[in-house]
Amino acid sequence: MKCRFCKTKLSHVFIDLQQSPASNSFLTQEQLGQPEAFYPLKVYTCHHCFLVQIAEYKKFDTIFDNQYVYFSSYSSSWLKHAEQYTESMIDRFGFNAASQVVEIASNDGYLLQYFKEHNIPVLGIEPTGNTAQVAISKGIETIIEFFGTELAREMVKDGRKADLLIGNNVLAHVPNILDFVAGLKLVLKDDGVLTMEFPHLMQLVENNQFDTIYHEHFSYLSFHTVKQIFESQGFELFDVDEIPTHGGSLRIYAKHNYDKSKAISANVRTLLQKEASKGMTTLEYYNNFQEKAIRAKSLFNNFLLQQKIAGKTVAGYGAAAKGNTFLNYCGVGDNQISFVVDANPYKQNKYLPASHIKVVDENYLEDQKPNYIVIFPWNIKEEIVKNLSYVERWNCKFVVAIPFLTILDEVQSMLI
Repeated sequence: MKCRFCKTKLSHVFIDLQQSPASNSFLTQEQLGQPEAFYPLKVYTCHHCFLVQIAEYKKFDTIFDNQYVYFSSYSSSWLKHAEQYTESMIDRFGFNAASQVVEIASNDGYLLQYFKEHNIPVLGIEPTGNTAQVAISKGIETIIEFFGTELAREMVKDGRKADLLIGNNVLAHVPNILDFVAGLKLVLKDDGVLTMEFPHLMQLVENNQFDTIYHEHFSYLSFHTVKQIFESQGFELFDVDEIPTHGGSLRIYAKHNYDKSKAISANVRTLLQKEASKGMTTLEYYNNFQEKAIRAKSLFNNFLLQQKIAGKTVAGYGAAAKGNTFLNYCGVGDNQISFVVDANPYKQNKYLPASHIKVVDENYLEDQKPNYIVIFPWNIKEEIVKNLSYVERWNCKFVVAIPFLTILDEVQSMLI
């Protein structure tokens, strides 16, 4: 395997999570008795550019298909983030009815709907047809295709270039990252602004977020490496924000390298120095991550065993991709976790891949009254704890397993 950016031959293993199904390959009841496809979940660090990456074991067009189950609008905190982002971009750059906003991987229109409310023209690009149709039903024009240089050239030919080009949590999802960034270069207007958000590799390493590794995340990104990638395609990064979403993310701001209308923020140098001071441009930084995952696995399995012996019921909340990575690495099945609650009806009445734990709606909690609820999407745990505060009536406790097992003794401790 060679680095998908600099083509260096890869030899340094960052972590090996063994074999696992694709994280969003939920099963119907009929499929439970059929064979499942497992793929290696082995991640490498490039010793030249420090891009952390997984091979394309499962083809991207079979992951992002018309049965895709992730709909952004089912998280109220994510919707709030999208609305705040919209207001921030309008205030900072003055976008208006004469502007064109384009979002790559626009999902169900969760973000573009807020620009539309300001009467700013919007265009979404989304390869998963089922989520795109939801956006279209909201009146958001959407191109149902994968983005890259081929589509970018068609857009340019049709005069569809962006004043604001957005990509939230998509950069890690593309196997051909250079073609993707080259496409962004083509569709951004000469004085346009590009923003991208993605989970920060520094947070993954330091907070043991190994469960965010799965087959649809091809790359794990530091600012140091992303800056190199964008510069290689004629961009210049002029600002960066550290934001709390997804356990700690970056929002980068890019412009054409010939655009002199935007000053370079001090944030750029500050974050580069921060990453360097932590050692992120040395291989040593990426050593011993496997041991952290093993410890988290051991603590969680011991907890489940103790509850089983004590006759306690453990349920889960959030049929998230990260939860599937974690459960499958830990070897957990439906004999240890009784069910998983999820607000997304597209996941309900299906079963998690490999573990075969059933996904149910929230009414199930009241009926079953579990003793513990494991929150798998720990990045929105405050939202979940708040919404499920009623479980205190039967002394149910919340559990998170990342970075390591923690039992939350009282709801109020999560809401401070």
